[in-house]
Amino acid sequence: MTVVASADALTRAIQTSFFHALSHGHKKAVPYRHWLMSNVLPNDAALEIFNLPIVAPEGLVFSGRRETNNASRTYFDADNRQRFPAVRALAEAFQSSETVAFIERECGTDLTGTNLRVEYCQDAEGFWLEPHTDIGVKKFTMSLFLCRGEGAGDLGTDIFDTDKKWVARAPSDFNTAMLFIPSNITYHGFQDRRFNAVRKSLIINYVTQEWRNRHELAYPETPVRGQA
Repeated sequence: MTVVASADALTRAIQTSFFHALSHGHKKAVPYRHWLMSNVLPNDAALEIFNLPIVAPEGLVFSGRRETNNASRTYFDADNRQRFPAVRALAEAFQSSETVAFIERECGTDLTGTNLRVEYCQDAEGFWLEPHTDIGVKKFTMSLFLCRGEGAGDLGTDIFDTDKKWVARAPSDFNTAMLFIPSNITYHGFQDRRFNAVRKSLIINYVTQEWRNRHELAYPETPVRGQA
């Protein structure tokens, strides 16, 4: 019972921290609507996720697309929810109908019937992403940065306009995030740059039932409850 109570308490703490971060975040309108947030998770939870004993993949191919390395990608799936209390707590927090309803109100979107997908990214120097949009099956995207060490604040997502011209870079200090609702203008990527340590982050999505790779989902058989 003690472990369950502790996990439940951590879930509630993650919700509270995220709610505060989003409601007090910086809402930007250019080149598309997005939010920049700080202190997204309780610091202890952020550190626990940063320190997860998940080995960073090796031998990656950097082509400008994450799917090139699909076989090496890690998700907060059913197995990892069972292995790690912090993974379970975060997944439960974002699966919660209360969290979903809060996102819908704050961001003016509808996540009804979507599934939670959380990727644990550990990028090495040489990594880059071409400007692209998250559209179609992705209905929500948040990049939560878990970067530490020298230069950590310059490892955020790059933001582009519809001509794929660079506009800005999201700050990426530890436990900060960028959030947007995908559309055909939400161009973003990651320009090649030097960094010494592994670039850790979470990509949190809500995706539609058309998502094919069900094993990536936190709760493959349980869509979230959105607006009535």
